[in-house]
Amino acid sequence: MKYSKNKDVILLHGLFGSLSNWGNVIKNLEINYNVYTPTFPLFSTHFKRNSLQNLVQFLENYIESNKIENPILIGNSLGGHVALLYALAHPNLVDKLILAGSSGLYESNLQASFVRVRDYEYIKNKVEEVFETKNVVTKELIDDVFSTANTPTKALSIISIARDAKRQNLKHLLHKIDQPVLLVWGKQDIVTPPDVAEEFFAHLPNAKLAYIDHCGHVPMMEQPLLFNQYINQFLSA
Repeated sequence: MKYSKNKDVILLHGLFGSLSNWGNVIKNLEINYNVYTPTFPLFSTHFKRNSLQNLVQFLENYIESNKIENPILIGNSLGGHVALLYALAHPNLVDKLILAGSSGLYESNLQASFVRVRDYEYIKNKVEEVFETKNVVTKELIDDVFSTANTPTKALSIISIARDAKRQNLKHLLHKIDQPVLLVWGKQDIVTPPDVAEEFFAHLPNAKLAYIDHCGHVPMMEQPLLFNQYINQFLSA
């Protein structure tokens, strides 16, 4: 899906994310930017192995097929990890990066909750833990995670990608990313806690770090006004 205007921006969702996560960001950016919102084929049968490299390849193909040039990549959680890997593979093809609760160093994954897949209340509580602002957690989101956990092929795909994300620690490679990077982090993020943000900030040579209080792992949903304020300041600098 594409929105319209000048510079190209790609929004990359997390492991349990979707287009709806970016609704407020799209409204904010579409005035001045071409906004692209690809959906990762997390459950594609075409993947021999659901790994991060498959998702990077998907992004490469998406950028090529849509004739996108030097995009700004904005990624949450797993989407941030894919953005970093793409920037490392194509250092001259990315303008800027914005990462929110990105994996790539260490994180606590929701897929660990799949041990009690048939317990709806347990899954519900685990989903709610990801968000400090509980009112953004809809029944539709909980039902979607519950359904994924109870569909063996989907659950295996999620577990495979989550394990690959844990294996691919990028600490020793971050110094190679010299594009401007904005880190936007929830102070109450328990998936990628503030220590992760500090480590990204320490190893990325051209990074800025902005914290958002009363916010968990998904700041663009939990605190959209402040999230948009930070990205607008960064992109206009």
